[in-house]
Amino acid sequence: MNLNTIHNVYFIGIGGIGMSALARYFMANGKRVAGYDKTPTDITDALVDLGVVVHFQDDLKLIEEDFFNTEKTLVVYTPAVKNHVELDFFKTNGFKVMKRSQVLGLITENTFCLAVAGTHGKTTTTSILGHLMNSCSVPVTAFLGGISENYDSNLILNGTEVSVVEADEFDRSFLTLSPNMACITSMDADHLDIYGDASELKKSFEDFSKKVKPNGKLFVRNGLPIKGITYGIEDNSDYTVFNIKIESGAYVFDVKTPKTVLENIRFNLPGRHNLSNALIALAMAVEYGCPHQQLANALALYKGVKRRFSYQIKTESLVFIDDYAHHPEEINAVHQAVREMYPNKKVLAVFQPHLYSRTRDFVDDFAKSLSQFDAVLLLDIYPARELPIEGVTSSWLLGKIANENKQLVSKEELVYKITESNAQVVLTIGAGDIGEEVKHIKKGLKVAS
Repeated sequence: MNLNTIHNVYFIGIGGIGMSALARYFMANGKRVAGYDKTPTDITDALVDLGVVVHFQDDLKLIEEDFFNTEKTLVVYTPAVKNHVELDFFKTNGFKVMKRSQVLGLITENTFCLAVAGTHGKTTTTSILGHLMNSCSVPVTAFLGGISENYDSNLILNGTEVSVVEADEFDRSFLTLSPNMACITSMDADHLDIYGDASELKKSFEDFSKKVKPNGKLFVRNGLPIKGITYGIEDNSDYTVFNIKIESGAYVFDVKTPKTVLENIRFNLPGRHNLSNALIALAMAVEYGCPHQQLANALALYKGVKRRFSYQIKTESLVFIDDYAHHPEEINAVHQAVREMYPNKKVLAVFQPHLYSRTRDFVDDFAKSLSQFDAVLLLDIYPARELPIEGVTSSWLLGKIANENKQLVSKEELVYKITESNAQVVLTIGAGDIGEEVKHIKKGLKVAS
């Protein structure tokens, strides 16, 4: 399909982080953009400020007349939307209707594409890589799965010759891409509601690895069962971080590349998982041909992604961090980062489980990862796209947590319970709507202190 013939782009699920990045891209390219989402959020508010028309009822009467032109309109939808009147209409009336991943594949197919895959670390790695390439004046468009703190956006737009994208394994979406360079950060079991078992997930990553173009480059974290250029921390990988020090809350380290050693690199995000993300972004930018010193300078200025270990309060007596972690391995990574940066301080984790199926599939692992914190507050499961599963509840998960200092709480009592805990480090964790509670918690903690 030729995107040049498209005048209007209509999004069903426009408030999704990946969908809104595409909406921004099409706005920047002079298209008329509109869309539907279930509820208003900061993301939809920002789109409206750009001139995007957004409505919040599944009602064809709310769509402007121009968007009913079948020749000039592209309809983009997310698989998370089910039983939708508007989507059914567009699918059955001759419109060009595509998933977000298909549109991303279309946009990037005529670019030099760098794709970041993995069950964890995609958003941060993509954000770092987009920032590095942009800082080196590469004509890049980077589609991010989160809001970059450096750019206050999920889209970095500095040209169209090069693209940086997240290669999402959900619904096998990443198989629509054909990157010139790609990396795989992790392959832990996830999305078993889609794949059935871990072996099918592994096979999809193997299939993705074969999508890299001839003479392209594939990077894999050392230890993963796929061949490629390896990267790792303090090991024998092709790209290796070593001589790690912590100075004023930041990592300072050296990097061994296949050709040289880069010394005294500075990176401000805590956690070994983030150090690994920084390394692979750096490796891909080095292989692309970016100047080493410019890369080092850019990495030192990287600020992170909202809801990825985002500091809300950072004082001597109180630290409040918000993070998107929604898988046991991600919670473990957050725990490691907190303990490394704040040893001997009381840490309270406030967790909102995401999806009934994920909670069911990994309940024992969730319990184990949450038990590491000094105290746990548990919210009800955020259902997202799912209906309840009998017996799968936050109470069930709570009973498995091997920590007596634990409670099931409602959103209404959350601020009070947090202030009552007297924790020196407070974490909010989860991929649901817990992020909407952050501003209330922050205000409550400031008042209490």
